[in-house]
Amino acid sequence: MQDVKQAVRQFLLDNFAMGGGVTIADDTSFMEAHILDSTGFIELITYIEETFGLAVDDEEMLPENFDSLANIEGYVARKRAQAPAA
Repeated sequence: MQDVKQAVRQFLLDNFAMGGGVTIADDTSFMEAHILDSTGFIELITYIEETFGLAVDDEEMLPENFDSLANIEGYVARKRAQAPAA
């Protein structure tokens, strides 16, 4: 299984971190740290859907699910647990 936090951290560093030496802790709020704006969150959600094979429902687009690496890891784990067995 792919390491969710590491994959998302790398996506953020590659696409949104301006300048070198940026670190993103597991519990860093993307909004409070000004890592993402509203457009960035849409890009992040699209990345998560494509990378982890999930469909994010509109009502799930909440900070509780997507505002930190830890929140995203928990969200992906819950979505995978809800998915029907293949």
